[in-house]
Amino acid sequence: MPADLHVVLGSGPVGTWIATTLLAQGERVRLVNRSGKRPALLQGDAEVVAADVSDAARATAAAAGAGVVYQALNPPYDKWHELFPGLQAGALAVAKAAGARYVSIDNLYMYDPAAGPMTEESAVLPRSKKGELRARMAAQVLAAHERGDVRAVILRSSDYYGPGVTGSALGARVFAPILAGKPGEAVGALDLPHSYAYIEDVARAAVALGTAEDGLGRAWITPHAPAPTQREVLGGIFRETGAQPRSKVLGPGMLRLAGLFNSAAREMVEMMYEFTEPFTVDSSRMEAAFGLGPTPLSEGLAHTVAWYRTTAAAA
Repeated sequence: MPADLHVVLGSGPVGTWIATTLLAQGERVRLVNRSGKRPALLQGDAEVVAADVSDAARATAAAAGAGVVYQALNPPYDKWHELFPGLQAGALAVAKAAGARYVSIDNLYMYDPAAGPMTEESAVLPRSKKGELRARMAAQVLAAHERGDVRAVILRSSDYYGPGVTGSALGARVFAPILAGKPGEAVGALDLPHSYAYIEDVARAAVALGTAEDGLGRAWITPHAPAPTQREVLGGIFRETGAQPRSKVLGPGMLRLAGLFNSAAREMVEMMYEFTEPFTVDSSRMEAAFGLGPTPLSEGLAHTVAWYRTTAAAA
């Protein structure tokens, strides 16, 4: 029998894939979200409990008995500064009350890609307000670990893609138009390398950190396949779908204009540098330490296209 109860806070694509991966390994899983509803993407028999994690008392009750807590929360992009600090405070309180290991799902916004491929040793040099927020939140997690409040570890990844991922830079705005016979959309520049994280690789990495004896008290970077250009990504989707290769590029000026009418586009403007400069990672440290490897881009795109087709057919 599995010794630990794994409690996953958040049922977006990351949280749901973490839960699915744990269930496939025979672990006991409880998924905590605001609605208490089972996400359609979930595969396996997990308990689903309703709680707002920013309410530490309710969240602590919902996560009672946890041996491992995964913080996989992600509020709306335009409400990060308003909601994320409270959500993380609640998640840390949950793990402290349970005496649980704490796995924090993070991104790369606190790094400066201009220094070359980003690694776990890269300097924290955020270039955006969101990056500054993420840097502060990560520092709080590591400080809690140093104080002995929690046994914490951080997992960082670049932009997600894969089954269930719709809100990412490589999400519905790219796949859905191509499957509908429309041009594929890119942001920034077509021919610069950009690392992407396949969602199931993120989940496997998170589970490795949640179940391994080592690795605590620091950040790790999810295994990423070699960084493709957006042109190469679109080409792979065109080949997988059989669609006519057509693309359009949304530049900084067009994104600012769109931001006048769309809050999501407006929030992306400060992150535009990710797509107008090389944005790459070196994930070799985690691959070697945990025996993990990234899913090849062609395989990941094939799984993603298949999911979008199935979802469209069911709609």
